[in-house]
Amino acid sequence: MGIGTLGWAAAGERLDLLAEPVARAVRELGPDAGAQVAEIDPALADTAAFCERYGVRLDESANCVIVAARRGGEVRYAACMVLATTRADVNGVVRRHLDARKISFAPQEDAVRLTGMEYGGITPLGLPEGWPVLVDEAVAAHPGVVIGSGVRHSKLALAGAALAGLKSAEVLRLAN
Repeated sequence: MGIGTLGWAAAGERLDLLAEPVARAVRELGPDAGAQVAEIDPALADTAAFCERYGVRLDESANCVIVAARRGGEVRYAACMVLATTRADVNGVVRRHLDARKISFAPQEDAVRLTGMEYGGITPLGLPEGWPVLVDEAVAAHPGVVIGSGVRHSKLALAGAALAGLKSAEVLRLAN
């Protein structure tokens, strides 16, 4: 894929660079998905610092936001994938799609505990069963996008179509 100045390797051959739930998901995807992984400085895992240091354009990077949707005392979680150049319309599109009365970004400690991933590395691969993954149309159409790997010391790259093809994925126009 060759995004930025990173030394990419087949993700299936470097499972040691992935959080355990992400490693399981990469094994399930198989080599045909073309997922690649690269080691990074964990201090530079946040999008802006990462892109600047490793020569990745913001429109080649996608962020995964975990939301908590509430209705009638029930809390449901979902992931939203948008390019780093956009923001998810959480209070409009996402709230309506999840049929929630209230929606908010999931508290950091809940997101980390429930996903088994590090904050700043949470990714749609390997999320708990039943969590919807809402993928923005621009991410789904992207030929190669950089996302989290479940840990702060690496990043994954794969085609947006692979994200759109996840069994819990739904492609929507999320960006506002």
